[in-house]
Amino acid sequence: MFEKILLAVDGSDHSRQATAAASGIATKSGGTVHVLHVHEAGLVAPVETIKQLEADGVEVSGQAVSARSGSVAPTIIDAARSFGCDLIVMGTRGLSDFSGLLVGSIAHKVIHHADCPVLVVR
Repeated sequence: MFEKILLAVDGSDHSRQATAAASGIATKSGGTVHVLHVHEAGLVAPVETIKQLEADGVEVSGQAVSARSGSVAPTIIDAARSFGCDLIVMGTRGLSDFSGLLVGSIAHKVIHHADCPVLVVR
């Protein structure tokens, strides 16, 4: 059903839960996962997430990108489009204090503007 899954992570507890969900979906569907780490301040490679998915037997690739404040959601949506993803998986909240105040504003924007289904994991 879902052949290409975009997993948006930031190292938060919510993104670790999203990783487990994406792994389960990819394993059952035989799909691949592209891990996208979007961070507003500097880059952190999504190595830990990729290793976890590989250990689960999932075909995985990944990249880390830096985005200005306010452009994280469009970055996620653009990545899903460019990879031809069938599904976006992400956590409800990230690490940023600002996004915490807005209670999942990035996830909210992705849900409303993505061209494919979005699974938001708590």
